[in-house]
Amino acid sequence: MAALTDLIAEPGRAALFFDVDGVLAPIVGRPADARVPDETRAELRRLAARYALVACVTGRPSAVAREVVGVPELVYAGEHGLELDPAAAGWAARIDAFAARWDAEVERKPLSVSYHYRSAADPAAARSALAEVERAAAAEGFRTRWGRMVLEILPPVDASKGTAVRHLLAANGLDRALYAGDDTTDLDGFTALDGLETPVRVAVASSEGPVELRERADIVLPSADAVLGFLREL
Repeated sequence: MAALTDLIAEPGRAALFFDVDGVLAPIVGRPADARVPDETRAELRRLAARYALVACVTGRPSAVAREVVGVPELVYAGEHGLELDPAAAGWAARIDAFAARWDAEVERKPLSVSYHYRSAADPAAARSALAEVERAAAAEGFRTRWGRMVLEILPPVDASKGTAVRHLLAANGLDRALYAGDDTTDLDGFTALDGLETPVRVAVASSEGPVELRERADIVLPSADAVLGFLREL
């Protein structure tokens, strides 16, 4: 692929953006147990020294993502871009209070909450039960979004992985970038590369991920296990 060749040829002009879970860290039953493998960490350190910017754009809070990835040399943009939007903080207390009302496996974050159902005995029933949570959240003015075995409740502000990518590109004066993701929220990251001089979109395929992600990708990796080999080529 010509764009990838150009990006690799001049790393000092390029940014690399990675989702964390399902891309750098294998998906596990409990999100708290996720970790980036040591070999992948070594490659990320190498890339951080080679490229103008290497960033993790994630749904996790950036402080948590830093622990999961374990590479302090990277830049971290957390909670789907909410951390970069001052308006999000005004909704934090209301979202936290909302989360306390529901008996479900909830991951509370500073600016949003996530209801995971991967470990449910009956995932279909668990998702059906979360539909009530979704309706209640929408009625209170929150945004809702389904991902890989998760329902997210977010403040109604214009923040996404896409806004985080555009913010970081502008802050670093870069017009060449690669974005790698595996889930619905990563479509915003793909869109953020529109109009760049050199855009490269990488989809990490899974049976749980959206078909549109693979359709829009320039490169499709067959699984998260293939990411390490891809990193070694950059």
